[in-house]
Amino acid sequence: MPQIQRLPDLLVNQIAAGEVVERPASVLKEVLENAVDAGARAVEVQLEQGGVRRIRITDDGCGIARDELALALERHATSKIATLDDLERVGTMGFRGEALAAIAGVARTVITSRAEGAAHAWRIDGSDRSLAPAALNQGTVVDVADLYYNTPARRKFLKSEGTEYAHCDEVFRRVALARPDIALQLSHNGRVAHRLPVGEPVRRIAALMGDDFLAQARAVVAEGGPLRLTGYASLPAYSRASRDAQYFFVNGRFVRDKLLTHALRQAYADILHGARHPAYVLFLELDPAGVDVNVHPAKIEVRFRDSRAVHQFVFHAVSRALAESGAALAGGNGAGEPAPLPSSGQRVAASPPAAGAGQWPSAQAVQGRLAMDSGAASHRYYDFVAAARPDGTGGAAGAAGLVAAPPRMDAAARPSGYAPAPLPSADKAPPLGYALAQLHGIYVLAQNESGLVLVDMHAAHERILYEKLKVVLDGTPSIQRLLIPAVFSVSARDLAVAEECGEVLARMGFEVGVAGPQELAVRTVPALLASAPVAELMRKLLEELREFPATEVITARRNELLATMACHGAVRANRTLTLPEMNALLRDMEATERADQCNHGRPTWTQLTMADLDRFFMRGQ
Repeated sequence: MPQIQRLPDLLVNQIAAGEVVERPASVLKEVLENAVDAGARAVEVQLEQGGVRRIRITDDGCGIARDELALALERHATSKIATLDDLERVGTMGFRGEALAAIAGVARTVITSRAEGAAHAWRIDGSDRSLAPAALNQGTVVDVADLYYNTPARRKFLKSEGTEYAHCDEVFRRVALARPDIALQLSHNGRVAHRLPVGEPVRRIAALMGDDFLAQARAVVAEGGPLRLTGYASLPAYSRASRDAQYFFVNGRFVRDKLLTHALRQAYADILHGARHPAYVLFLELDPAGVDVNVHPAKIEVRFRDSRAVHQFVFHAVSRALAESGAALAGGNGAGEPAPLPSSGQRVAASPPAAGAGQWPSAQAVQGRLAMDSGAASHRYYDFVAAARPDGTGGAAGAAGLVAAPPRMDAAARPSGYAPAPLPSADKAPPLGYALAQLHGIYVLAQNESGLVLVDMHAAHERILYEKLKVVLDGTPSIQRLLIPAVFSVSARDLAVAEECGEVLARMGFEVGVAGPQELAVRTVPALLASAPVAELMRKLLEELREFPATEVITARRNELLATMACHGAVRANRTLTLPEMNALLRDMEATERADQCNHGRPTWTQLTMADLDRFFMRGQ
């Protein structure tokens, strides 16, 4: 029978390295976090051959005392926690005390450090633990060479130099985004890749994410109880094919958490195509006791004590930021400040002014009659426009709305003295300006203070109708009682979730009861989902309820139906619109949430500034 024996320290460290040190980027992450915890104000990173040949990190932090250098290379030796209470309220980046020991077990490691007040620095060799005096102004230098030199099997799993450097660059970016108060520099094979001075967070984000990201992003600032969320979330127009531009930080620590990912995916659900991914840099702050960071050796996963509250907070904060339509900010006031977004409650219907003989109503007059009942059928959306036409085609003829084009007047039929109202001045134009014309029955051309606005009328109208339908149905849901209850088998876990969340299900329109030891019976469903497969829908809903708030599945199915209704009800291509109708569409876009994209993630409008047009025609060159 094999005997139980204690493993040698070197083998223990090499085993730990399998969890902590996966590749050069893992070494860089651990040592960078130690530099941040040491209070460094400037950190320099030097890499050779993607970090496989060498990783050298220099910081100006507090340093390590001579008597503690050897202890720093021992497993589970740290200055960052001492009691269980410290572990439950971790406020530092590192705390396990096993990184340096694991690194020294698989690479040639030399640490040089000078503690505050020390006469000079000391150097320790990670292999034989020998100490020697050294020269260093302040802080610590960690020099890691020949990664996996003593474990060649592990080294074979490393990728090419370019791939390993890309992973190191990503780790550097994460730390740099989290700490704009620290000057950071990264060089590879003697060439400087990043030199980031201390500055404002927005400058650091622009340096690493690019100005184009900030130009296509909305600021997120939300606070609720112990939770605070700040940062930037991109508009759907900046969406990407991969998740390479997604950075989420919890108390300054970069994390990949499925709860947070789900909340953000739901926030983008109505405005982003399913195959695309948003970009964001977001910082969540909360009490350290409310999050467990001791979940995984790499410390990239976390667990929240109140996960549902965090999920809802992040979801609503990002949703509110994205809901503000860029149409309300276009043009602005000429000073770069966003124009206020009018709410639907502020839009009051005005009585129709009496149009002069043979004159079209002005754009302002038509826009004064824009307030419509959100429950009206989409094909009657612009009835009031036809009713105000001077050719007398209102009433029954105008009831066709946007389904059939109202008849046009030729020159001979126009009353004497007829003249179209002049285009209002653009000096104080609304954000999307005033309509000029329609192009090929598809696009609306408008003029605002900045220049030319191009609007896809079908996509824009589709979003307007969709948001109005959601408002109508956000109240008490209509319930459909099933003639024969849907009975289906579930697991014991799902049965417990159904009993625990009975009130939540009832508010959503489901009457669910226990029909057997492992059976559920559904007696009512929301009327909009009456034709959906009840058993399949309920199983998926219970699965979501185990981890996420209750409304995601039902909201998604309901929104799919509403999106289809809005798409079919929106004005179609080749439908000729009058100027008042076009202006009505522009005003509604400015007052509609998420009006920048249609329900399928396509943009609804774009802006061409005067500078863009001048460059195109080479004016001033």
